[in-house]
Amino acid sequence: MSDLQPNSLMLEIKELIIEALGLEDISVDDIGDEQTLFGEGLGLDSVDALELGLAIQKKYGIKIDADAKDTRNHFTNVASLAAFVTAKQAA
Repeated sequence: MSDLQPNSLMLEIKELIIEALGLEDISVDDIGDEQTLFGEGLGLDSVDALELGLAIQKKYGIKIDADAKDTRNHFTNVASLAAFVTAKQAA
């Protein structure tokens, strides 16, 4: 388990998004911490959500319940994902 500061965790998650989804045309600087990842924001879709969920589970060794109603909220933006990963690792 990594004890990352929130900013470095968010940076790591941005790198993971780019890597897992093959977004070669954007850099970590192009993704805002509070930028919406889906729809109007970064433009990710449900397939991207699945890919990203799998990548996060694999990288951080946490379980994501796709059917839990709050799961969608965790994937709102990088900041919420970082908070989710931190909370899951602490659990």
